Amino acid sequence: MIPGLLRTHFEQPAPRSWGAAPTPRSAPGASAVVALLLAALSAAPASAAEGPKPIDPRRLAAVQEVRAKILRTSGAAATGPLKTFEQTIPGTVVKFTMVAVPAGTFTLGSPAGEKDRRPDEGPQRPVTLQPFWIGRCEVTWDEYELFMYAPELTGPGENEKPDAVSHPTKPYSDPSFGMGIEGCPAVSMTHHAANKYCEWLSAKTGQFYRLPTEAEWEYAARAGTTTAFSFGDGPAALAEYAWCQSDKYAKVAERKPNPWGLFDMHGNVAEWTLDQYQPDAYTRLPAKAAPGTWVRSTQPYPHVVRGGSWNDGPVELRSAARRGSSPEWKKDDPGLPKSVWYLTNAPWVGFRLVRPREVPTAEEMYRLWNNGVAMDR
Repeated sequence: MIPGLLRTHFEQPAPRSWGAAPTPRSAPGASAVVALLLAALSAAPASAAEGPKPIDPRRLAAVQEVRAKILRTSGAAATGPLKTFEQTIPGTVVKFTMVAVPAGTFTLGSPAGEKDRRPDEGPQRPVTLQPFWIGRCEVTWDEYELFMYAPELTGPGENEKPDAVSHPTKPYSDPSFGMGIEGCPAVSMTHHAANKYCEWLSAKTGQFYRLPTEAEWEYAARAGTTTAFSFGDGPAALAEYAWCQSDKYAKVAERKPNPWGLFDMHGNVAEWTLDQYQPDAYTRLPAKAAPGTWVRSTQPYPHVVRGGSWNDGPVELRSAARRGSSPEWKKDDPGLPKSVWYLTNAPWVGFRLVRPREVPTAEEMYRLWNNGVAMDR
């Protein structure tokens, strides 16, 4: 039997076997906001035709409710200098840390003379960013499994109906691929699933979370450096900072962080960003792009992953290295249609969170969480 994926994070945990529902908990009442959101998420998948999808009124109504909760909880924008903070997922003892990243201008992409540089890493462009928070670590299974099993873990709250709560379908096999759970990065989720985790977490916490843009990711990874890696140009010290060329991922934060205190920006798992992958994206980028600019999706594939993984060599772990997703990442999925939640052939893809200083409009929030394509294939 495959070991149980779920390690419960409540004061009185109860073991279960893989594929069995966790024992329901009487956690603090989940809000009706979460119910409305998750009801919207349960809508049948839309087809994945090219081009941005029209906004779904029911989904937008759910987003508007979530946004209203965010405004009540944290306001329209953070005031004063951003400070690193710790977030507890309501109803659990699971915590994660969000690191404050200062505003600034940096050079996106790699210089022409960088060793192993690829054409899609240029031409270099100056990019200005507003301050934001980014996850100190990649999202772990400890966090992500709460989303996977949301109804069983939280139970219906006041004014909620159990059948209004939706979450990822049960995986047909262990999505951790037997590489470890506690303290380990969550992997093998689709771009769509990562977006929906951000939406679910925002509804739970009353703080707005999303994936990083490609520019935000590289800015945070470089942490003020201009070298191929955040610790220098050569890979000689890579083993001090990153997990790569290995046979599995490792627990987060076991090696040195970058200069801004972020762990595993090089290696361990490659990380989703919001952007649609375009080989010539930097050529298309305006000379003075507005802060927050990102390449919006017009089709399910490819999207950009950054940072390289445990399965990659040093070239893929460079701060400027880019990679686009592919349908091949779920080629062994036996379902027809294939799952919108899981990547059967990419046990090296995960993600980390960003929280921007300002809360966007409901329409922009909707686009960020649905990313221009209503559903992944």
